[in-house]
Amino acid sequence: MKSWLYASVLAASLSALGQPQSDSAQEPAAAKRANELTLAGLRPGKDTLASADARYKAKHRRAAPGASDIAEWADECTGRALWLELGAKNAIQSITVSAMGKLSPPGTANCSESLRDPLQISLWKTGRGLKLGDPRDRIIELYGEPNSSGPSAKGSRELELLFYAFDWAGSDVPQVMEVSCERATGRVVEITLAFPSL
Repeated sequence: MKSWLYASVLAASLSALGQPQSDSAQEPAAAKRANELTLAGLRPGKDTLASADARYKAKHRRAAPGASDIAEWADECTGRALWLELGAKNAIQSITVSAMGKLSPPGTANCSESLRDPLQISLWKTGRGLKLGDPRDRIIELYGEPNSSGPSAKGSRELELLFYAFDWAGSDVPQVMEVSCERATGRVVEITLAFPSL
């Protein structure tokens, strides 16, 4: 992030002085910056639990123990889960997709009977196409450098957390996205998109 800022300042200074800029000086100044509106086909701040129930079926939704403001869909065969944090009138405040859920024991009948996907896990991606299992480089390709990144942990798993703030895009869009990558593999294991903030 700091090198991008320094390059931007240098490029702006050269431009102000009327100096020609080389391609390498223009590249960091034009670094990609993109916000995100949706995750799993839902838009926090706009959609409600009813939208999620229509898309992923209320019959597959599980109640989170002791939390009336959380809705969850989980696939114990793959360890993937989708959960929503709800606000007033069941408006979606944040959406999380994760590959760090509880797995059923190997050979469980429900997991081996077919390849059907009642939870439509293939739809659990951002509007720009980032999905669980993507490499870290894909995040940067789609959204540019994060506002911050650093080590994190969840249970015994060592992660890298990439944090994006979208306040520059206006107050009516999701404001924050967090992406967690497994440190050992560099692959995306969790994505959260929130409105107005985490």
